[in-house]
Amino acid sequence: MLEYSFPLFRPPSEANNIIIQVTLGCSYNNCSFCSMYKTKSYQVRNLEDIQKDIESLALSYPDATKVFLADGDALSLKNEQLLTILKQLQKLFVKLRRVSLYASAQNILNKSKKELEALVENKLNLIYYGVETGSDTVLKKITKGVSQSEIINSLNLAHEAGMKISATVILGIGGDKYSNLHIKESAKVINSTKVNYLSTLQLGLEEDTKEIFYKHFNDFNMLDDYQLLHEQKNFLKLLNPSNKIIFRSNHASNALHLAGILPKNKNRLIQELEQALLLGKTAFVSNTFRGF
Repeated sequence: MLEYSFPLFRPPSEANNIIIQVTLGCSYNNCSFCSMYKTKSYQVRNLEDIQKDIESLALSYPDATKVFLADGDALSLKNEQLLTILKQLQKLFVKLRRVSLYASAQNILNKSKKELEALVENKLNLIYYGVETGSDTVLKKITKGVSQSEIINSLNLAHEAGMKISATVILGIGGDKYSNLHIKESAKVINSTKVNYLSTLQLGLEEDTKEIFYKHFNDFNMLDDYQLLHEQKNFLKLLNPSNKIIFRSNHASNALHLAGILPKNKNRLIQELEQALLLGKTAFVSNTFRGF
């Protein structure tokens, strides 16, 4: 039986898939709003231990078709290590269709297009990418460690290599002062790239992150649900992607769940937001179901 190193995080869509920890923690781990890996020190797991986990899971779930590589950014591994892991996955999971992981701008840009293409050829074909915001001002305040241009360049590099991209934007992360800037620049990122999936979630700060967050973002004021839905409406209005994007706002943090395809359903999604704003709290998801 596998013994995972907790806490263990994975995207909602990976809930029923095989999870293999190839790294522990996050190689950057300095985003002020994030508490996911603050209790862990980053390390690369021993390859032999990873291979044993793969063998064990393959025996238990021989028909599995999807695998998620944890923890925070397994793409930080050298390509040689990743390819060894991917080849073993293909050998033991004979029905394997997809391998996915969290990815950051830093880790994508540390690889060449040829290296990324080699990963895609070995079925690492989906990345989960936290854009958070496209604003350079807000990126600095949340200590994300990257610029808008690096976000755009890394997303385009991943797309050109053949990877599918599931991107996330955090509503409210600019506070009230930078709300318009956050939305305008975040829309610019999406319009300048070709992500396949796009999700929005609402900012929530864990108690253990608040002190460091406000230290770097001392002019931050949290938005309420009404302001956040107005922000989401403005975000959708500014989105004009050149490709089809599957859009969702069904994270547990969201006051309103939306689903559609952009740009096809853009007007319908905006109308749903406007209707919810008119109805008020009766149209919002109850806090009971929002993980508060």
